[in-house]
Amino acid sequence: MRVMKFISFAILVMMISAFAVAQQAPAQGSTAVKHVPITNTPANSGKEMFNSYCAVCHGTDAKGNGPAASAMKTPPTDLTKLAQKEGGKYPAAHVAAVIRGQASTPSHGSQDMPIWGPLFSSISQGHQGAVQQRITNLVSYVEGLQAK
Repeated sequence: MRVMKFISFAILVMMISAFAVAQQAPAQGSTAVKHVPITNTPANSGKEMFNSYCAVCHGTDAKGNGPAASAMKTPPTDLTKLAQKEGGKYPAAHVAAVIRGQASTPSHGSQDMPIWGPLFSSISQGHQGAVQQRITNLVSYVEGLQAK
């Protein structure tokens, strides 16, 4: 019985390891953006939300070089230069509007880029206060990434 448990455990560990490696390795010649269900990342951490929802396209450094960037029709925006493009003032209201889907950008809302407001609403079960908290914390995190 112990041997069976050990073998089952070993097989489970190998399967999880293989899955993890497959997730990290970029597909050779693949140019499709894979759409997956949204996960519920804590609303109080802009950094965790950014890494879960934005970094796949914008990159963990927010410069538009995420793993899915090369597969997109429109290259992701370098989010570190938003203030620079606006004469040194971070456009927080515009960034929030883009996340909510109330302002257009080349890829937000296209087949490549989801509109996060409705998705945040779905994982917050429609509680607008939680949605606003997510958007505010994400906007604040991106503000902290601005090039000096």
